[in-house]
Amino acid sequence: MENIESIAKAMVKKGKGILAADESSGTMAKRLDAVKVPSTEQNRLNFRETLFTSQKIKDFISGVILYDETIKQTASNGKNIAKLLSDQGVIPGIKVDKGTKSLPLSNDEKITEGLDGLKERLVDYYKLGARFTKWRAVYNISKVYPSKMSIVANAHALARYAAIVQDTNMVPIVEPEVLMDGSHDINKCYDVTAAVLQECFNQLVIHKINLKGIVLKPNMILNGTESGKKNDTKEVAEKTYNCIRENVSHDVPGIAFLSGGQSEVEATENLNSINKINTTNFSFTFSYGRALQQSALKTWAKNIADKKTVQTVFDLRSEMNSLATLGKWKVDLEKKAA
Repeated sequence: MENIESIAKAMVKKGKGILAADESSGTMAKRLDAVKVPSTEQNRLNFRETLFTSQKIKDFISGVILYDETIKQTASNGKNIAKLLSDQGVIPGIKVDKGTKSLPLSNDEKITEGLDGLKERLVDYYKLGARFTKWRAVYNISKVYPSKMSIVANAHALARYAAIVQDTNMVPIVEPEVLMDGSHDINKCYDVTAAVLQECFNQLVIHKINLKGIVLKPNMILNGTESGKKNDTKEVAEKTYNCIRENVSHDVPGIAFLSGGQSEVEATENLNSINKINTTNFSFTFSYGRALQQSALKTWAKNIADKKTVQTVFDLRSEMNSLATLGKWKVDLEKKAA
């Protein structure tokens, strides 16, 4: 039996982060349509396998979150995808929630589903090679939201999910995402994120979760996308750092931030600024999807057979974020690489 505390620590090891490659087939269809590539099962596998076989993935990426379709696929060398990753020292993970639906009696808010049959699915994913999981809850900010009902209901579901996952000897990524959408300012984002984190940890404790065996995947503290206010990286770092320090149990080994719609460079710069002021025991790292893949996807779309060029682009983004986990990223490095 593998030790979930050891796995959690390895997932947030300094200098490494997590690649979120768990887009559903529907989401991948939108991404591929945007770059004018047909969203076939083979094309989805081709793009992901190109990233997963990068020469430097083992240097900068600790784990990869997979989608149900992907973890059941076989790579071109005959290995299943989880084996392909683990053979390189990269921990395979799996998204296990079933997406969001309208929250009953508060239809403008969302609740994440997927608890029914979760234990049985986890047993199968473990056999396929997964050693950690992910479940995402979302909260929107407006003049009246998020409601107390949304905060409590989603935190309760996250805790139940985490309990089932740890009972199956896997590490749960707990992802409470306060969405960037809206006209709110950075202070409102701070207050809402603090309330969400407090309730999440309240529920995790009630459900007897081993906090040393989880990874938290929260949003950074940012102005709403419709606020008209530009994010200042120093302010983002300070508010994000303080929000985590004040509302997250220090038993948690690390924080793997989601990019949440930030640009590639913005997500890297903000992570770097957080690490430059970090004096806690927390490891602050990344669990990015688009902010690691977008440039690689555009490059791949130009010539899907040119794997080497795509991997070079992906390795660069991974390396920039690796440096950011150490507080050693500089914008000049981006310019030099470009």
